[in-house]
Amino acid sequence: MARNKYPEETINQILTVALNLFIQKGYEQTSIQDIINELGGLTKGAIYHHFKSKEEILQAVTEHLFKGVDEMLSGVRDDNGLNGLEKLRKISRVSLDNPAQNELASAAPNLLRNPKLLAAQIENIIEKAVPVYIQPIIEQGMRDGSIRTDYPRELSEALMILTNVWLNPAVIQASPEMMLRKVRFFDEILKGLGLDLFDEQMFQRYEELFRLSAREVSIDN
Repeated sequence: MARNKYPEETINQILTVALNLFIQKGYEQTSIQDIINELGGLTKGAIYHHFKSKEEILQAVTEHLFKGVDEMLSGVRDDNGLNGLEKLRKISRVSLDNPAQNELASAAPNLLRNPKLLAAQIENIIEKAVPVYIQPIIEQGMRDGSIRTDYPRELSEALMILTNVWLNPAVIQASPEMMLRKVRFFDEILKGLGLDLFDEQMFQRYEELFRLSAREVSIDN
């Protein structure tokens, strides 16, 4: 009766357990039964009442991870008081300051060993974040003169893939010092394109996240 009365609570419980298992064991190695075993009495029928397959659970987990990000991105995109470059700066800063980043860094999943999670993240970037949020901002910057490029789509994809994959220690593991060098090199590339997005406070925030991630990896090992 309880799960019928509180379906949202049940769904959140399933997603939390599934995400933890996907991170710990990997998506391919996690079965529906593994999820059931961690749900404290919830039946297989209860899971299939909300999700038709493990793939559907993965999709919901991905959407859950990005919950709240859409609202933040749309708020920046639609801010009439900022030009295109200022919006990119704000998105970079706000994304780093999001408390969820600490949670993700602490979880320290190795996404190369969880290809389904990595693929879901990249799919979200290419199919949603780029065309809905980043590219419109860059195109605005082209119109208002704050961003100079003839390749708005390509620049949008490069920005998102590099920041979310190449600069993500959950994908390419390296020491905090090496990761910070990559951020500073990325900053040089962007400045060469006329995009001055980072400041010292953001470098410090990156270092904090890299060290948090490295500490969790060390603990797990």
